[in-house]
Amino acid sequence: MARRSTHTGINRLVVGLGVADVLAGISYARSRLALANILDTAASDHRECFVVGPPPLPEADPDATAQLSQAAEEVCLRRNVPYVDAFEPLRNHEQWTADVAAAGGMHPGQAGYGLLAWLVLHRGWYEWLGVERPEA
Repeated sequence: MARRSTHTGINRLVVGLGVADVLAGISYARSRLALANILDTAASDHRECFVVGPPPLPEADPDATAQLSQAAEEVCLRRNVPYVDAFEPLRNHEQWTADVAAAGGMHPGQAGYGLLAWLVLHRGWYEWLGVERPEA
């Protein structure tokens, strides 16, 4: 992280969580600790963080992914770090499900990434950057 830091400006870090911990069977406590360490290290280096939670993917157990998302949200709340829940809004979203399936099941295609971007933009992105939301 140090190579991308500046001493004169605001340094920001976007953390995008996936389902690798779920697929590997890593405990929620360990996943929670890993995220806490990332956020605490970033805070000690004066980096403002924004976290996007794991999206639903067919290869990952949905209940486990939901629990991972909730655990990550709790870590962020304790640290006053913005968190975007990508799991619940996309869990039963037809376009998301179809797009992920068409792209092989582990990553979305263009429409899926558009849905993720919409969630981020409408759940705290502009506020985190300290800029006005553009008019539609």
